[in-house]
Amino acid sequence: MERGHYGDDHRAFAELARGFVRKEVAANYMDYEAAGIVPRSVFARAGELGLLGFAVPQNYGGLGVSDFRFNQILIEEFMEGDGAGVGLNFALHNDICTPYLVELTTEEQRERWLPGFVAGTKIAAIGMTEPGAGSDVAGIRTAAVDMGDYFLVNGAKTFITNGINADLVITAVRTSAERHAGVTVMVLERGMDGFERGRNLDKLGLHSQDTAELSFTDVRVPKENVLGEVGRGFSYLMRNLPQERMQIAVASLARARVALRTTIEYVGEREAFGQQIGAFQNTKFTLADVATEVSVAEVFIDKCVLELNAGRLTPADAAKAKLWASEMEFRCIDRCQQLFGGYGYMREYPIARMAADARITRVYGGTSEIMREIIGRDLRLTDRY
Repeated sequence: MERGHYGDDHRAFAELARGFVRKEVAANYMDYEAAGIVPRSVFARAGELGLLGFAVPQNYGGLGVSDFRFNQILIEEFMEGDGAGVGLNFALHNDICTPYLVELTTEEQRERWLPGFVAGTKIAAIGMTEPGAGSDVAGIRTAAVDMGDYFLVNGAKTFITNGINADLVITAVRTSAERHAGVTVMVLERGMDGFERGRNLDKLGLHSQDTAELSFTDVRVPKENVLGEVGRGFSYLMRNLPQERMQIAVASLARARVALRTTIEYVGEREAFGQQIGAFQNTKFTLADVATEVSVAEVFIDKCVLELNAGRLTPADAAKAKLWASEMEFRCIDRCQQLFGGYGYMREYPIARMAADARITRVYGGTSEIMREIIGRDLRLTDRY
């Protein structure tokens, strides 16, 4: 079935993105995996090509285009180029951080941050998760005390994507004891005294993506670094979560699609018992199920992307996309990996890396259980029974 939601501009952008991924990422991907981080120069090169900050207004160096289909294409091209971990670095920068830096900033903040953000010289991250607060965003404890001209910030964040590379960390802090109204969002910058980075965490998958612990000890954050209004941080975070969840859904679908293609190629070449593995009925039935799941998910997710562009995507529908795509991805990659036999357990085979990389998608951005809770609330069952 032809995907009809891409136009000529999107297809031209896909060619640009594909060339970047093949030249800058695919050729060096295993080096990035071994190092546990992507060189900053890769971000700078992406910035030169116009692959960062699509929604940033043109007068700050961006394209001024708020069309998530461009984000979707970039994610898909990274997956096709075997750069899943690298793709997450860019998706975090583009898909998750951009709304905060475009929609909540003052003119002075935009001039200070956005040109570097678009150029790839100011890499962004978002600091929500803490050792004691993951899916429960309102449970954060990192404290910001009003000291007059600045806030004094103390606390810690963990599992922060781009945590080592980041120059701008969009950080959720607590400015009062009120559970929701006490959350504020501010930007902590590289070089601030008391802002420390811990180790680059040793993860199951996504090895090329730097994930770090961050600690704040008496960090003086000028009030000019507050995003939006003090005390409204929780609403800002909730407003942007649907787009974050769409990013995860798009990536999950793209990885499952690549796993299917890779497996079809493998079973067409590998022989057992005197015939190609692809000739066995079990192989055909397994891949028929995977192909069906991928195709069905694709239609819904593409529709959700259009709804996001139109400003109509509801939190419940975003949760459905994230829940279904991440669970589908896990099921399908597991079935594909089984068809590789022992080779599927070897990291030199992409299917093994995909399996490891995919495990986190049912956790970050809100666990599958949280997604079910959001969808269940939208059903208003307590209003009926």
